[in-house]
Amino acid sequence: MTFATTDSVDLRPKQRDISLHGTSQSTQYYTDPILPYLHLSCHQYTDMNSAKTELSTICHMVAVPYPGRGHINAMMNSCKLLASKGTDILISFVITEEWLGFIGSDPKPANIRFATVPNCIPSEKGRGKDFAGFVKAVNTKMEAPFEELLDRLEPPVKAIVADTHIYWSISMGNRKNIPVASLFPMPAMVFSMFYHFELIVQNRHFPVDLSERGDELVDYIPGVSTLRIADLPTFTYGDGRLVLPGVLEGISNVSKKAQYLLFTTFHELEAEAIDALKANFPIPVYPIGPAVPYLELEEKSASTTNANNGVNYLQWLDSQPPCSVLYISMGSFLSVSNAQMDEIIGGIRDSGVRCLWVSRGEIGRFKDCNGDMSLVVPWCDQLKVLCHSSIGGFWTHCGWNSTLEAVFAGVPMLTFPIFWDQVPISKHIVEDWKNGWKVKKDVGVVTRGEISELVKRFMDNKSDEMNAMRQRAKELQKSSRRAIAKGGSSDANFDAFIRNISQGHCH
Repeated sequence: MTFATTDSVDLRPKQRDISLHGTSQSTQYYTDPILPYLHLSCHQYTDMNSAKTELSTICHMVAVPYPGRGHINAMMNSCKLLASKGTDILISFVITEEWLGFIGSDPKPANIRFATVPNCIPSEKGRGKDFAGFVKAVNTKMEAPFEELLDRLEPPVKAIVADTHIYWSISMGNRKNIPVASLFPMPAMVFSMFYHFELIVQNRHFPVDLSERGDELVDYIPGVSTLRIADLPTFTYGDGRLVLPGVLEGISNVSKKAQYLLFTTFHELEAEAIDALKANFPIPVYPIGPAVPYLELEEKSASTTNANNGVNYLQWLDSQPPCSVLYISMGSFLSVSNAQMDEIIGGIRDSGVRCLWVSRGEIGRFKDCNGDMSLVVPWCDQLKVLCHSSIGGFWTHCGWNSTLEAVFAGVPMLTFPIFWDQVPISKHIVEDWKNGWKVKKDVGVVTRGEISELVKRFMDNKSDEMNAMRQRAKELQKSSRRAIAKGGSSDANFDAFIRNISQGHCH
């Protein structure tokens, strides 16, 4: 073992990443695993017992996100909040080498380090082509290389924080006597739908033909407000049907074998669902959100132009009137049909509203949407955009991370859900939280005329209905800020979770 020599002892975690490169014959580890934590002078490293004692006080957690953009963002946002709670917290964030290439240069706290496993799963670039196959690969091919990495991490790991959809993580933690906190990166009410799935089956609401029975009401899931069958996650058809058995098994494992359940939501947003889970769930339930990157809001971004062909979208927003711009983002993974996209573009153009449109695909298709009143970029810092004073609304696919950011920013939403949890999230936005309207129909294409009229109404700052919706959005914003403030519900949950992990309490 080699020790760096400095003039003082510094046990704070350093930003040093670890890679695992393996073949069927051998595995090599590049970096001495203790170097990121010990920087001892030549007179001090002889007292190894003292060094080990100080090292053992570090609360080292290993984060295992599901390898998809939304899941990785949710885990990283949660880890940054965890890391902010103290310099004695160290988080090893495990991703594939491909994902390190995607996010390795992103800013992160000094006490979060990346640790990589080989590219043993299909590329992110083709994930949407075989969604069910990708899910299977994650849960059959990642476990072995992760275990090899876990066995060599230093200092000793005190907890694994794993995405609920990494099904093997809990059994591995149990085998190694390491507590596992399962992070569910979707709403608590969606967790309840899966946790109580037997009720859906008992009430003969699965399987069903949505075209015939989609409007039937589901009013028996604890903590979940009444909704239609059509508003449940899309597990009745397509890829949703294929991955459902694994999801149900994963949820069952959390309740039986995990030590903690974490949510990226906050109590005030989903009080009924969270309270119902806490009353019946066998392990501690901690909502720690909104898990959005609010700690970085005040930092100046050097990338507002570099990633956007020289266009500074924040400067463009600065030049727009207050609450006048519709921000449009359809997410990073799923997409709509070409026919529907043509109607959306036509409807936005006909509405005449100002818009900032994020498109990772064919930017040229949107370029002439509204002339000088529109700006199209391939990427933006979404939370900074949503918090900008010129933003008056958010057209969203209802991904959970995006929804939490809109709530945090106090921005009303136009919902266009596509898949899985996005459908019940849209329902909650429109009917329960009342901070948005739905654009998408259950069946068929929404026409440009329908879109144009809805968008004009939505962006009318003089209408009473929109003023009421904006007021409701601001109330939810205040609730989210109270949750993360000192002594707030999420702040207290963070403290309780860290205290339990640090003291070695298992449930």
